[in-house]
Amino acid sequence: MVVTASVQDSRLKRRFELWDSNGDGTIDKSDYETEARRILQAFGEQENNPKGRALMSAYLGMWDKLATKAKVGPQGKITMDQFLQVSEKELVEGGDAGFDRNLRPTIEAIVDICDTDGDGEVNQQEFKRWMQAVGVDAMQADNAFAQLDTNGSGALSVEELVDAVRAYHQGTSDINLLGR
Repeated sequence: MVVTASVQDSRLKRRFELWDSNGDGTIDKSDYETEARRILQAFGEQENNPKGRALMSAYLGMWDKLATKAKVGPQGKITMDQFLQVSEKELVEGGDAGFDRNLRPTIEAIVDICDTDGDGEVNQQEFKRWMQAVGVDAMQADNAFAQLDTNGSGALSVEELVDAVRAYHQGTSDINLLGR
């Protein structure tokens, strides 16, 4: 697959649109809180328990890094252009290290919430619940899981999920994890 800037841009634009929960053309701290809360609700977790606090902290940490890089401050708003500029620098140009620095903690916290059976991995049902919480329909979530579970184990590890999200956003995989 030839990676083009337009593929990466379109995926980052879609990510921005999904985070812009109120549709005002900007994202802010509340948009990150909204997504984290949707995941918590999908798994029946509370914000004030350890897993809930960890997820909220990971999302807010991701927001704080973005707001700092965009120079808007923690209570500011970020436009799509600002989001694209920072994300391209941090996630695309920053390569694996940039991705890990910015998104791995959030993915790890999500896996901790999703792993309802405590085996350290995300099975197909857990994955589907997560994907539906962030706006991916059930069929698309099932298709994505089948493509991601390359070893046929029936579960995805943190590493497999980090690699999948990284590959999607860096444009080296077409397995859609963002919904339509």
